Amino acid sequence: MASHIILPPDDADENHNHPEEDDEDELGHDEDADGEQGPSAPEHQQHHPPMPPKAALPFSASCVRISRDSYPNLRTLRNASSVSLADAAYVKISEGDYGYVLDDVPHLTDYLPDLPTYPNPLQDHPAYSTVKQYFVNEDDTVPQKVVVQKNSRRGVHFRRAGPRQRIYFGTDEVKACIVTCGGLCPGLNTVIRELVCGLSHMYNVNSIFGIQNGYKGFYSSNYLPLTPKSVNDIHKRGGTVLGTSRGGHDTKKIVDNIQDRGINQVYIIGGDGTQKGAYEIFKEIRKRGLKVSVAGVPKTIDNDIAIIDKSFGFDTAVEEAQRAIDSAHVEACSAENGIGLVKLMGRYSGFIAMCATLASRDVDCCLIPESPFYMDGEGGLLQYIEKRLKENKHMVIVVAEGAGQDLIAKSIARSEQQDASGNKLLLDIGLWLTHKIKDYFKSKKMEMTIKYIDPTYMIRAIPSNASDNVYCTLLAHSAIHGAMAGYSFTVGMVNGRHTYIPFYLISRSCAPDKAPFSDIRVTSTRNKVKVTDRMWARLLSSTNQPSFLSQKDIDEASEEDRLANRPPLPTFASQRVARSFDQSSSTSSNGEIYLERQRSTKEASDTPLRAGYARLHPHLTGAPRPGPRRGYAPDCPCSTLANLDVF
Repeated sequence: MASHIILPPDDADENHNHPEEDDEDELGHDEDADGEQGPSAPEHQQHHPPMPPKAALPFSASCVRISRDSYPNLRTLRNASSVSLADAAYVKISEGDYGYVLDDVPHLTDYLPDLPTYPNPLQDHPAYSTVKQYFVNEDDTVPQKVVVQKNSRRGVHFRRAGPRQRIYFGTDEVKACIVTCGGLCPGLNTVIRELVCGLSHMYNVNSIFGIQNGYKGFYSSNYLPLTPKSVNDIHKRGGTVLGTSRGGHDTKKIVDNIQDRGINQVYIIGGDGTQKGAYEIFKEIRKRGLKVSVAGVPKTIDNDIAIIDKSFGFDTAVEEAQRAIDSAHVEACSAENGIGLVKLMGRYSGFIAMCATLASRDVDCCLIPESPFYMDGEGGLLQYIEKRLKENKHMVIVVAEGAGQDLIAKSIARSEQQDASGNKLLLDIGLWLTHKIKDYFKSKKMEMTIKYIDPTYMIRAIPSNASDNVYCTLLAHSAIHGAMAGYSFTVGMVNGRHTYIPFYLISRSCAPDKAPFSDIRVTSTRNKVKVTDRMWARLLSSTNQPSFLSQKDIDEASEEDRLANRPPLPTFASQRVARSFDQSSSTSSNGEIYLERQRSTKEASDTPLRAGYARLHPHLTGAPRPGPRRGYAPDCPCSTLANLDVF
């Protein structure tokens, strides 16, 4: 039977009284979110006089058994513990047997419990009448991790995307709007087209509007009516017919306009910054108690959004980047000691550069942000270029835009500047490398020719290819099905299956006071190339380039990967518990980590400990093992978070 992490109450419940903690060293009593005593509280803690209103901590437990394999994203829970009660209230996590964890998305019935439902019109649609089991079972979920061992726990899951038998919007009441934000990307028009056509053809929706020029269009532009006829051939064009912009997000103004115009479905297409904005819009909508679903479609040409397999437009970008590499190869081969240098997109992640290099097979060196390199000295980049020219008489170099920024910073004084989305403005690594290479060979008195190609804006502006067109269609339809079913989410493909992912997992934190939405503190790791992975090894084998990595760099990359999969303690836990956490995680032979509630020997008598142990673990007999670390069950096979109340 699934159990839930009890989170802090909504604003309406925040005035309830909460028992006062007796000791600063304790992590908190076993309480329900409304302040009542939980079933595992000892008898002497059952009665407390009413106290003044006090903010509850997001999580608490007496005994928690956590496996690295069961929930690698527990960092999200840690971060949730540092946010406001209003933010933490949106985290919905439930658990089942064998380490099953569902990271669920919010639903309209979470704050509007008495909404009517309607039969899904797809059941009478002639195009879908022949499909067997077209509707998704409410219990269907998709695992984040599919490569497991025989003793592995089931791990974290996401709700499966797709049509439901019952929906929460009548087709005649739907009033939907679509907005695109951030930079251009192949496939934007395809997503817009399929959202309009899907709403119209599958659910008979007639009121669909486009928001022009990004978030600011909600309150500064007229809404553009969209019909299947008006968007019929826009997928053949690049860019976005709605226009786009960075910044311009004003949550109150946006939701005011949504409310005034009667919009009840909002489809938001954009990157991590845009999804942060979608998250803020959803929170304001829920705060006002509006019947509105918010569906995000993640967009990033760099493919750096965590959790999802890939973002739309990525395949098209790689394909077009390969054409630029082919041109650079022709230029290099046509000159004596010719060098073709291609700069590709990749601010923090080098996926486009890596995949285009592997697809081309003409590249001699690929430089990405995740793999540091150095220019001068034994084994440096300049020495490798010289060696390669002497061997082959030509060379092709691919560099991601975010690579080598630390090297440029050492040679060029610059001020930290950001664009409207809060992204740090990068210096041109391609131009800098061009000058460095020229100066090096001039000092060597060696003739060479270098051609620098920057296809960035050409790649962004082209229409999506066949693969991305299909992918955009599936994303759009999944978003429609989820919104009609009453969910608010970001849609994405996880292990080949389309899922609904909570906004806070897609959003990433911004530096305070330096970027929009800096109050959002629920974060997720960025998707990056792992230089210790086999894919990067395949690239090194293809190009025959040195890794440019010292043993220190390799150790740091390995440690970063290890920490990325380590479930940390909540941020408010004491240092003593943190030390216990580190000790137990390093000594556990089966990879499991035991989080225990630290109780003083004076207050934790055997009688309440045995009683609490029996209630938490009825399938076990006998007392817990004696020792200083009392309160946890090392032999307990129960699943990870079954007894969490408010940690």
